[in-house]
Amino acid sequence: MFQVLLALGDGEKHGYAILKEVEEQTDGHVRLSTGTLYAMIKRLLTDGIIEECRNRPPAEEDDQRRRYYRLTPLGRDVTVAEAERLEKLIATAREKHLLKRLKPA
Repeated sequence: MFQVLLALGDGEKHGYAILKEVEEQTDGHVRLSTGTLYAMIKRLLTDGIIEECRNRPPAEEDDQRRRYYRLTPLGRDVTVAEAERLEKLIATAREKHLLKRLKPA
């Protein structure tokens, strides 16, 4: 579910675009089925984490069957909180020498 929230972190997307972004951001390790994705979307909509967008691309650039989704303010807060939680876990793993420290750029 966090991968779906991350996919929406930079703006509105329709279901297929979410599927493709999750696959890309995980280097193919996570491949959601459409059924799994839409079950997650239904739950996220119900919980107020995401919302369906009313604004649509121009008709010539869009398929009217597509539904576009975006994070709500609550959804952004939830996503940030989870990212920060994971960041703390990574820091702990580094302190315990389970992960290498990143080299400065």
